[in-house]
Amino acid sequence: MLIAFKLKLALACAAGLAGPLAVAPLVSELTMRHAVGEPALVEVAPGSFAYREAGDFTRGGQQAEAPMRTIRINRPLRIMRNQVASSDYQHCVQDGACRALDRDVAIAPDRPAVQVSWHDAEAYAGWLSRKTGHQYRLPNDEEWAFAAGSRFKDDGAPIDASDPSKRWISRYERESERDPSDTTAHRFGKFGPNEHGVEDLAGNVWEWTATCFVRSRVDDAGNPGRPTVNCGVRVAEGAHRAYVTDFIRDARAGGCAQGVPPANLGFRLVREETSWLASVSQRLSKARPGS
Repeated sequence: MLIAFKLKLALACAAGLAGPLAVAPLVSELTMRHAVGEPALVEVAPGSFAYREAGDFTRGGQQAEAPMRTIRINRPLRIMRNQVASSDYQHCVQDGACRALDRDVAIAPDRPAVQVSWHDAEAYAGWLSRKTGHQYRLPNDEEWAFAAGSRFKDDGAPIDASDPSKRWISRYERESERDPSDTTAHRFGKFGPNEHGVEDLAGNVWEWTATCFVRSRVDDAGNPGRPTVNCGVRVAEGAHRAYVTDFIRDARAGGCAQGVPPANLGFRLVREETSWLASVSQRLSKARPGS
């Protein structure tokens, strides 16, 4: 059973670290603090951007470059300005809704909660939703890339079917330029805001997304076929894209078998808004006599 798990983990991580290329849309920045207990949000206006698919892709039995496509976000995206703070996560722990942070994680209002698993992040989102009456959730990978804007560069490595080693060398050179030694969860604001006003994106804290790891074949035109989905592995975003098993809290302990793993795992959430139609229905209901 252990051998089977290691094989599953190795296959999940073998896809590499291809990342999206975000083309910044026109943005109206709206950073606000809502009712007490709610996080500060940034509103990113709807727009289109170029996005490289997450996952592992093959063509004719050979490794293939992940497809690029244009994504359209049709509604404003309201995302947390900062990652979830360790002190806020601790409130969830005290309520018995979240698992405690590791003992070596500083619990402070100016530091992000790190060494949290995907399940920990999901538990916090559910707790915050119940506390505030608004629906919070992890962003999917497309939404994260859209909010990241220019902070996230395309991590795609060129594919040469006749010589796969060129891709491996390219990835090694890219990874060797990064300094994975800084594992400190720095104070909020150290890496500054991006053009949307979202802070500390692609710093030294990776962030969980809701997106599952997929494998897919692409045709001669580069179009992906029906994917094989593995939701035991999720996409984490930061200085590059990584694939991490959902129960891993500290990826240095073996979350991914290929590439530089996330030094710290944290998260930020997006807030779902009541639809326009539901809002109109509620207003009409309140306006009716006797209601």
